[in-house]
Amino acid sequence: MTGLILLVILVVIAVVLIGMYNGLVQLRVRCDSAWSDIDVQLKRRHDLIPSLVETVKGYAAHEKGTFENVAKFRSQAMQAITPAEKAIAENQLTGALKSLFAVAENYPQLQASQEFTQLQGSLSQTEDSIQNARRYYNAVVRDLNTRIQSLPTNIIAGMFGFTARQFFETAEADREPVQVKF
Repeated sequence: MTGLILLVILVVIAVVLIGMYNGLVQLRVRCDSAWSDIDVQLKRRHDLIPSLVETVKGYAAHEKGTFENVAKFRSQAMQAITPAEKAIAENQLTGALKSLFAVAENYPQLQASQEFTQLQGSLSQTEDSIQNARRYYNAVVRDLNTRIQSLPTNIIAGMFGFTARQFFETAEADREPVQVKF
Protein backbone atom coordinates (compact mmCIF):
# COMPACT_ATOMS: atom_id res chain seq x y z
CA MET A 1 0.00 0.00 0.00
CA THR A 2 2.82 2.44 0.85
CA GLY A 3 4.49 1.65 -2.46
CA LEU A 4 1.30 2.49 -4.34
CA ILE A 5 0.91 5.82 -2.52
CA LEU A 6 4.55 6.65 -3.27
CA LEU A 7 4.01 5.74 -6.94
CA VAL A 8 0.91 7.96 -7.14
CA ILE A 9 2.81 10.88 -5.55
CA LEU A 10 5.68 10.44 -8.03
CA VAL A 11 3.25 10.32 -10.96
CA VAL A 12 1.49 13.48 -9.76
CA ILE A 13 4.84 15.27 -9.37
CA ALA A 14 5.90 14.12 -12.85
CA VAL A 15 2.62 15.33 -14.38
CA VAL A 16 3.00 18.73 -12.67
CA LEU A 17 6.60 19.07 -13.89
CA ILE A 18 5.63 18.08 -17.42
CA GLY A 19 2.80 20.62 -17.31
CA MET A 20 5.19 23.40 -16.22
CA TYR A 21 7.68 22.47 -18.94
CA ASN A 22 4.99 22.36 -21.63
CA GLY A 23 3.65 25.73 -20.48
CA LEU A 24 7.12 27.25 -20.86
CA VAL A 25 7.49 25.71 -24.32
CA GLN A 26 4.12 27.09 -25.39
CA LEU A 27 5.07 30.59 -24.23
CA ARG A 28 8.45 30.38 -25.98
CA VAL A 29 6.77 29.35 -29.24
CA ARG A 30 4.21 32.16 -28.88
CA CYS A 31 7.11 34.63 -28.36
CA ASP A 32 8.81 33.38 -31.50
CA SER A 33 5.56 33.58 -33.44
CA ALA A 34 4.80 37.10 -32.16
CA TRP A 35 8.33 38.22 -33.07
CA SER A 36 7.81 36.80 -36.55
CA ASP A 37 4.59 38.83 -36.86
CA ILE A 38 6.51 42.01 -35.97
CA ASP A 39 9.19 41.12 -38.49
CA VAL A 40 6.60 40.65 -41.26
CA GLN A 41 5.03 44.05 -40.54
CA LEU A 42 8.43 45.76 -40.38
CA LYS A 43 9.35 44.18 -43.74
CA ARG A 44 6.13 45.54 -45.21
CA ARG A 45 7.00 48.97 -43.81
CA HIS A 46 10.51 48.79 -45.25
CA ASP A 47 9.08 47.84 -48.65
CA LEU A 48 6.70 50.84 -48.68
CA ILE A 49 9.32 53.43 -47.77
CA PRO A 50 11.26 53.56 -51.10
CA SER A 51 8.04 54.20 -53.04
CA LEU A 52 7.05 56.91 -50.60
CA VAL A 53 10.47 58.57 -50.79
CA GLU A 54 10.46 58.50 -54.61
CA THR A 55 7.01 60.07 -54.70
CA VAL A 56 8.05 62.89 -52.35
CA LYS A 57 11.35 63.30 -54.24
CA GLY A 58 9.45 64.12 -57.40
CA TYR A 59 7.97 67.16 -55.68
CA ALA A 60 10.77 68.15 -53.30
CA ALA A 61 14.07 67.19 -54.91
CA HIS A 62 16.03 69.77 -52.89
CA GLU A 63 15.27 67.99 -49.57
CA LYS A 64 18.25 65.66 -50.07
CA GLY A 65 19.21 65.37 -46.37
CA THR A 66 15.76 64.11 -45.43
CA PHE A 67 15.84 61.43 -48.15
CA GLU A 68 19.34 60.34 -47.13
CA ASN A 69 18.28 60.00 -43.49
CA VAL A 70 15.27 57.89 -44.40
CA ALA A 71 17.44 55.62 -46.57
CA LYS A 72 20.14 55.33 -43.89
CA PHE A 73 17.72 54.52 -41.06
CA ARG A 74 15.76 52.10 -43.26
CA SER A 75 18.99 50.23 -43.99
CA GLN A 76 19.91 50.13 -40.29
CA ALA A 77 16.43 48.91 -39.39
CA MET A 78 16.60 46.12 -41.94
CA GLN A 79 19.97 44.96 -40.53
CA ALA A 80 18.93 44.99 -36.85
CA ILE A 81 18.42 41.57 -35.32
CA THR A 82 17.52 41.63 -31.62
CA PRO A 83 14.37 43.27 -30.26
CA ALA A 84 16.50 46.00 -28.62
CA GLU A 85 18.42 46.72 -31.85
CA LYS A 86 15.22 46.70 -33.90
CA ALA A 87 13.48 49.02 -31.44
CA ILE A 88 16.30 51.57 -31.64
CA ALA A 89 16.56 51.35 -35.42
CA GLU A 90 12.80 51.48 -35.98
CA ASN A 91 12.45 54.47 -33.69
CA GLN A 92 15.13 56.30 -35.70
CA LEU A 93 13.31 55.37 -38.90
CA THR A 94 10.05 56.65 -37.45
CA GLY A 95 11.72 59.99 -36.73
CA ALA A 96 13.05 60.17 -40.29
CA LEU A 97 9.59 59.38 -41.66
CA LYS A 98 8.12 62.18 -39.55
CA SER A 99 10.62 64.54 -41.21
CA LEU A 100 9.62 63.21 -44.62
CA PHE A 101 5.95 63.85 -43.90
CA ALA A 102 6.82 67.32 -42.61
CA VAL A 103 8.49 68.02 -45.96
CA ALA A 104 5.44 66.66 -47.77
CA GLU A 105 3.17 69.07 -45.90
CA ASN A 106 4.92 71.97 -47.64
CA TYR A 107 3.74 70.75 -51.06
CA PRO A 108 -0.04 70.94 -51.52
CA GLN A 109 0.18 69.33 -54.96
CA LEU A 110 1.94 66.34 -53.36
CA GLN A 111 -0.76 66.10 -50.70
CA ALA A 112 -3.33 65.98 -53.51
CA SER A 113 -1.45 63.20 -55.36
CA GLN A 114 -3.41 59.96 -55.33
CA GLU A 115 -0.22 57.87 -55.29
CA PHE A 116 1.10 59.74 -52.24
CA THR A 117 -2.25 59.46 -50.46
CA GLN A 118 -2.40 55.71 -51.11
CA LEU A 119 1.18 55.19 -49.94
CA GLN A 120 0.54 57.30 -46.85
CA GLY A 121 -2.60 55.27 -46.09
CA SER A 122 -0.76 51.97 -46.55
CA LEU A 123 2.03 53.14 -44.29
CA SER A 124 -0.51 54.26 -41.68
CA GLN A 125 -2.20 50.83 -41.76
CA THR A 126 1.19 49.15 -41.48
CA GLU A 127 2.10 51.33 -38.49
CA ASP A 128 -1.14 50.25 -36.80
CA SER A 129 -0.33 46.61 -37.52
CA ILE A 130 3.19 47.06 -36.13
CA GLN A 131 1.76 48.64 -32.99
CA ASN A 132 -0.67 45.72 -32.52
CA ALA A 133 2.07 43.15 -33.17
CA ARG A 134 4.39 44.90 -30.68
CA ARG A 135 1.66 44.96 -28.05
CA TYR A 136 0.96 41.24 -28.50
CA TYR A 137 4.66 40.37 -28.49
CA ASN A 138 5.25 42.35 -25.30
CA ALA A 139 2.27 40.64 -23.61
CA VAL A 140 3.63 37.20 -24.48
CA VAL A 141 7.13 38.20 -23.35
CA ARG A 142 5.65 39.46 -20.08
CA ASP A 143 3.90 36.12 -19.54
CA LEU A 144 7.03 34.12 -20.37
CA ASN A 145 9.32 36.26 -18.23
CA THR A 146 6.89 36.10 -15.30
CA ARG A 147 6.67 32.34 -15.55
CA ILE A 148 10.46 31.99 -15.82
CA GLN A 149 10.94 34.08 -12.67
CA SER A 150 8.14 32.52 -10.59
CA LEU A 151 8.46 29.58 -8.22
CA PRO A 152 8.43 26.66 -8.89
CA THR A 153 8.52 27.13 -12.66
CA ASN A 154 11.84 28.98 -12.43
CA ILE A 155 13.49 25.70 -11.37
CA ILE A 156 12.25 23.93 -14.50
CA ALA A 157 13.14 26.97 -16.64
CA GLY A 158 16.69 26.97 -15.29
CA MET A 159 17.12 23.23 -15.81
CA PHE A 160 16.01 23.41 -19.45
CA GLY A 161 17.67 26.69 -20.42
CA PHE A 162 14.64 28.94 -20.77
CA THR A 163 15.76 32.57 -20.71
CA ALA A 164 13.91 35.85 -20.35
CA ARG A 165 13.14 37.74 -23.55
CA GLN A 166 13.57 41.44 -24.26
CA PHE A 167 10.55 43.68 -24.67
CA PHE A 168 10.13 45.67 -27.86
CA GLU A 169 10.24 49.14 -26.31
CA THR A 170 9.82 52.60 -27.72
CA ALA A 171 12.48 55.25 -27.50
CA GLU A 172 12.41 57.75 -24.66
CA ALA A 173 11.75 60.58 -27.16
CA ASP A 174 8.61 58.82 -28.44
CA ARG A 175 7.16 58.87 -24.91
CA GLU A 176 7.21 62.67 -24.80
CA PRO A 177 3.92 64.46 -25.51
CA VAL A 178 3.59 65.78 -29.03
CA GLN A 179 4.05 69.55 -29.30
CA VAL A 180 1.19 71.17 -31.18
CA LYS A 181 1.73 74.75 -32.31
CA PHE A 182 -0.70 76.94 -34.18
